[in-house]
Amino acid sequence: MRVEVRGLEEEYQRRRKSRIRELKRRRKRVERIRRMAISGAGAAAAALLVFALSQGTHAKGESGVASTVQRNRWIEFTDENILGNRQTESYGPPLPEGYGGLYFAAYATDHTEGFGESILSQYGIVIDVEQGTILAHREGQTRMNPASMTKILTVLTAAEALGLKGDDWKDSSLLEDTLEITMEVTDYCFVNGCSVVGFERGEAVKVRDMFYGTILSSGADAALALAIYTSGSHEDFVELMNQKLEDMGLSETTHFTNCVGIYDAEHYSTAYDIAVILKAASENPLCREVLSAHTYVTCPNEVHSEGMPLSNWFLRRIEDKDTRGVVLCGKTGYVTESGSCAASLAVDSQGREYLCVTAGASSSAQCLADQEALYQRYLTADV
Repeated sequence: MRVEVRGLEEEYQRRRKSRIRELKRRRKRVERIRRMAISGAGAAAAALLVFALSQGTHAKGESGVASTVQRNRWIEFTDENILGNRQTESYGPPLPEGYGGLYFAAYATDHTEGFGESILSQYGIVIDVEQGTILAHREGQTRMNPASMTKILTVLTAAEALGLKGDDWKDSSLLEDTLEITMEVTDYCFVNGCSVVGFERGEAVKVRDMFYGTILSSGADAALALAIYTSGSHEDFVELMNQKLEDMGLSETTHFTNCVGIYDAEHYSTAYDIAVILKAASENPLCREVLSAHTYVTCPNEVHSEGMPLSNWFLRRIEDKDTRGVVLCGKTGYVTESGSCAASLAVDSQGREYLCVTAGASSSAQCLADQEALYQRYLTADV
């Protein structure tokens, strides 16, 4: 039996707001202690600051960038470790300052598992969002090519740069602006063999359609046109994307050279980082709407008088699978070097949210099967 998405969304929003309030309270407390230490309030206050930071909270340094005193454990599993039930420890990413007070971050625990033999994707991770814990992973922090999962950051960067951040995004006249599909866009897509929505050179397309086309059709034509509209050039937009990664504390492990996801040796990410990026995008109302849309029809124009129907094949296919919950958002990708990959966000019957990223599958069918199997194992309740 399926759960009504609306009810799950309401429960998710309640839990999310509660978590954000707690994070903000924690941050204010640490900032207050930091100011005391800086103003010379005494060694005791400074010691208290160090203690607070060592518990996992963070404060800004002089540069305005969040600094980390203690990094949480990241438990890595090799095939030998999984079979022998042995663990090796390294360190996970710092928790940076950001969205709603703090960007989302998750950490491994003593209960974090490796993927079983039935999961064939080369890379992957499953995260319990509410607990901020990594439930399982395989090469979760190993660099890999994210392919079109890159476009999650493309729409998030564009939405934020264009000021489309709040719940009133539907009322923005900017989404009704039109932009022309140029030869630069069509040639880039042709030369690189990109997937496209199907816009033609010279076609006047609304900004709204660019957002949906970038995700549902994984359209390089939509993504590139949106990038140029936002920043004036593809290069300047990619610079914005990498600045966003730096703001999120992900720049050491993720770097993009294009907004589309085509292969480049310097275009890389990790399963963990893609999960964090998807979480950040889901916090933006416009991006969440686009990432959760199963179908969409572009606005009619002189070239396509009835518009073009678009579909998110991943969401349409996985909704009929036994995931023990509802998959709310999703974006797939494929290039030869990455194999088939997907990033998704799901919610169970108790309103708990999960992130799942897999990459390196041999086919889109295998990618879908791996995502289904991981949700079956790690979602907490049947629906």
